[in-house]
Amino acid sequence: MMRSISILFFTISHLISVAQIIEKDNLIIVEKNPKKGFYSDYILFIPKETPQNKEIFLLVEPNNTGKTSDSIEVHKKHAVSLASVSSVGNNISTMLKIPLLVPIFPRPASKELTYTHALDRDVMLEETPELKRLDLQLLEMINDAKSRLNTLKITIAPKFFMNGFSASATFTNRFSFIHPDKIKALAMGGFNGELLLPQKEINEIKLDYPIGINDFTQLFNREFDLEVYKAIPQFIYMGKLDENDAVQFDDAYSNSERQIINENIGEHVYERYLECQRIYHKNNISPIFKSYENIGHWTTSDVNFEVIKFFFKQMQ
Repeated sequence: MMRSISILFFTISHLISVAQIIEKDNLIIVEKNPKKGFYSDYILFIPKETPQNKEIFLLVEPNNTGKTSDSIEVHKKHAVSLASVSSVGNNISTMLKIPLLVPIFPRPASKELTYTHALDRDVMLEETPELKRLDLQLLEMINDAKSRLNTLKITIAPKFFMNGFSASATFTNRFSFIHPDKIKALAMGGFNGELLLPQKEINEIKLDYPIGINDFTQLFNREFDLEVYKAIPQFIYMGKLDENDAVQFDDAYSNSERQIINENIGEHVYERYLECQRIYHKNNISPIFKSYENIGHWTTSDVNFEVIKFFFKQMQ
C-alpha cells in the first residue's frame, strides 16, 4: 500500500510541475444569487498546489447534514466541515489537487418529508424558489464556480467529477440520471443499497422516480438517455455491515415506494445492493461495484484511497 501511495504522489507531483500552483488551501463561501439561478450559498474549496493555466476537473459533492433544521447555519456548519475536514470529498480534492464544490442546500424541519439532500420525489415536485429543482440550481453553482476559478487562472473542464456518501450518494445517483452528459465520473457509497433503476417497471409494477424511470419524461421534459448514462465511469461501494436503511423512513420514501422496494428489490440493505447490481448489469450498465468486509456505514482510509485512485485514473 505504501508503494502505491508513493507512486500516486509522484505522478501527481509530475502532473502539476509544469504549471503554476495555488500556494495555500482556500475555502470560499459564495453567497446565493437568485439572478444566476441558485438560491443557496455554496462552498468552494481550493486545495494548495491546485495547478493554474492547465485544464483540471472540478469535484462536486452534495451536502448532507444528516438531520432537518430550519436554521441554514446548521446546514452551513456541516457543509463547511465536509468541504474542509477529512471527508471523502476533501480527501479527493486535497490528494488530487482539484477544487471541490459543496452546495449549502437547506433541509427544512418545516418540510420534513422533503429530503433535499437526497434529491427525492418531493424535491422534484417543489415550487418554492429556494427548493425548486435543486439539480438545476447545482448546475448554476457549477457555472458560477467555473467563472470564479477562471479569474484565478484555474481552468475547469466542461464535465465534472461527482462524489457522495449516504444521502449525498443518493443525490449523486439521481442527479447522474437527470444530467448524465455533465458528469466525467462519479463515486458513491453508503446509499441504503437502493439505486435508481434504469427501467420503467419491475414485476409488472410501474417504477416512478426515484425508484425507476417510468415518469422520467413527465418530470424532466426529456427521455432518459441510457447510452450517455452507460458511458459514465462509476465506482459504487457498500460495507457489508451497513444497516443504515433510509428506505424504511417516511422522509426518504413514501409508503407505496417502500412497499415496492421491500417486495421487489429487497427488504435489507445488502440484499438490495446485490439486486441493484444485477439489474444494472442486465441493462448493460457496468460500474465498478465494490463490497467491503467488516465495514458499516462509514469509510476507512483504505476505502477513501480506492476512491481517490478511481478518480485519478479518470484524470489521465
